[in-house]
Amino acid sequence: MNTKAKLLAAVALVSVTLPGFAVADTADKRIALSNNYAGNSWRQAMLESWSKVGGKAVEDGVVAAADAFTTSENQATEQAAQIQNMILQGYDAIVVNAASPTALNGAVKEACDAGITVVSFDGIVTEPCAWRIAVDFKEMGRQQVEYLATRLPDGGNLLEIRGLAGVFVDDEIHAGIGQGVSEHPNFKIVGSVHGDWAQDVAQKAVAGILPSLPDIAGVVTQGGDGYGAAQAIKAAGRDIPIIVMGNRQDEMKWWAESRDANGYETLSLSIAPGVGTLAMWVAQQVLEGADVPKDLTVPFLKVTQDTLDETLAATPEGSVANVEYSLDDAKAVIAAAK
Repeated sequence: MNTKAKLLAAVALVSVTLPGFAVADTADKRIALSNNYAGNSWRQAMLESWSKVGGKAVEDGVVAAADAFTTSENQATEQAAQIQNMILQGYDAIVVNAASPTALNGAVKEACDAGITVVSFDGIVTEPCAWRIAVDFKEMGRQQVEYLATRLPDGGNLLEIRGLAGVFVDDEIHAGIGQGVSEHPNFKIVGSVHGDWAQDVAQKAVAGILPSLPDIAGVVTQGGDGYGAAQAIKAAGRDIPIIVMGNRQDEMKWWAESRDANGYETLSLSIAPGVGTLAMWVAQQVLEGADVPKDLTVPFLKVTQDTLDETLAATPEGSVANVEYSLDDAKAVIAAAK
């Protein structure tokens, strides 16, 4: 079973048209992506997937436009202004990866009041009029500690590398890690830094905190930071702990090389960047008149010791393990949520 099939098995993927979806023409509908940040490989892969799948949807005449816009700074005020500009430009739907779960609610409500469909994903919003697509990020954090407990039954000291401060994803994964530690109290978080989901930022942050830390048994992360952490720890002359990875190609390459050299074992997990394409199709379905639940959940993508080579081979250099969604996939996710 390939990577996409494994991920979609949890939502009962089917390849035939499902009943219960109204039929209407969205060929004249325009969809826009509002993205708050593009400073790491995950966001770059997300934008590439959007361009590929959205471009094909326009080429096939399913929608009239699937344009993508990214703010120059990761600021909620700038993204709110971006959304307001999209309202003025007359888009029929806005897909949002939000800088904040609450700070964009005003702009999102303005869009809804103007008759615009708003679908948030990854960084979701809490405004009730919007749709939300997310993985269980809290569970993703909890499973990291659970995995470490299977490898380190006596526990140990953990370093936590967080993502972008103030973003829903960061808060949820952090909460899940906290829950995991409470379930396995022989582990202790002895240090925490923000790596902003970027290898270079994580490497600098870890290098800065290491001198103040005791021996580290494991590193819990959010994605985009595992390789940077490994480089910082190696440069400090410390033994490499078990670092939970986040599906980035450079992380997986380092993991495979370390496995071949000394039997290194770990786990990698993250949300697939292609979830943005699912959000686009969900917006299209809402525009078409389908009955779509406001909250949709998709499984996160996990890479194990057994699937490492297969996943690494399928991941372009500098990118992230990924799954892109089709219209039928979106229909299956919607049906599974009812």
